[in-house]
Amino acid sequence: PGIYVCAKCGHELFSSRAKYEHSSPWPAFTETVHEDSVSKRKERPGALKVSCGKCGNGLGHEFLNDGPKRGQSRF
Repeated sequence: PGIYVCAKCGHELFSSRAKYEHSSPWPAFTETVHEDSVSKRKERPGALKVSCGKCGNGLGHEFLNDGPKRGQSRF
């Protein structure tokens, strides 16, 4: 339980309350802690490249409409 932070700068990214089980080998989250926790840019249809909102460290992707509930995204 707690807050997941950027490994490079310690910026708050995700809360364990937004974490859920997914078939991917990485932790999956439905939302960020703060609106500015991450920055996003379109990479391909249905996926955004996600970086730390403070230092720009690469964090992976946001997959649109792939969350646990209809219409939710998965980080």
